[in-house]
Amino acid sequence: MSSIEIQTSGLLTTVQDLGREGWGPIGVSRSGAADPISLRLGNRLVANPDSAAALEVTLLGGAFLFPEGAIVALTGSDFDARVDHVSIGLGMSFEIHSGQKLHLGPTRSGARCYVCVHGGIAVPPFLGSASTHLLSGLGGFQGRPLRNGDVLRIGPVTRPFRKRTIAPHLSNYLYGRKVVRVTLGPQLKQFAQSSRRSFFSETYWVREQSDRMGLRLEGAPISHRMPRPMITEGASLGAIQVLPAGSPIILFVEQQTTGGYPKIANVISADLHRLGQLRPRDEIQFEQVSFGLAQSLLVEQENLLASRESILE
Repeated sequence: MSSIEIQTSGLLTTVQDLGREGWGPIGVSRSGAADPISLRLGNRLVANPDSAAALEVTLLGGAFLFPEGAIVALTGSDFDARVDHVSIGLGMSFEIHSGQKLHLGPTRSGARCYVCVHGGIAVPPFLGSASTHLLSGLGGFQGRPLRNGDVLRIGPVTRPFRKRTIAPHLSNYLYGRKVVRVTLGPQLKQFAQSSRRSFFSETYWVREQSDRMGLRLEGAPISHRMPRPMITEGASLGAIQVLPAGSPIILFVEQQTTGGYPKIANVISADLHRLGQLRPRDEIQFEQVSFGLAQSLLVEQENLLASRESILE
């Protein structure tokens, strides 16, 4: 079985797949790739199932040695990738030969890059998923971020190398928009009209304290008029809660599954992958859409991803 040796782990590199659905009622959030669309596309480039485990590299790159070689694809953000000083582009499959090393530098665009390898990263599943849940220390590789010297096993090779690329129109469709679309939250009426207008017209910035649990935003404060503290209720991925000081926070892939702060809006499913590419100090604006349109946009996105023209051979 082939392997990857982590020579330089970077700021935060973890093993992630598409997460563990259905465990929210017992308090376990989905976790998984922060940008699941990039993970899915990367796996298709290397002829894996969409849900195969890969490396998620955050903000700063690393160095990864392949003693036996591998078929690899990089998706997500541009980390100035090189194999033995030869530049490697995003969104295409390529071969790494025995003993070669993949170098990723600091990000030059978004927040995360995915290193997908044919066969997937072979780690024991936890609750049916290989994804690392950092807060609980479960899943992935020993439940933690990768460290220098770690050795990961790669699943067996089942197909020969074939060069594949992501169609340019698909990348433009998925990542060309700068505005994040949302539906209205269950406590919307508890926010003043002025706060609602500000939320949909002002620009917010992602704060440095953001992590995989939540994206904390800085900008115009939002006031609410809740007559009494809320009873704790279920909290969904992408929910935008407003803290007592008026700062919004977007619940992210390791979010708590319940919460007692009012929710002004919820990021639509078709835009959740955009959250995974937001860096500290990036700007974000919100656009309201109906529930019907949110559903149509997700169907449109899935149809495009399923089309033969999405991956070019």
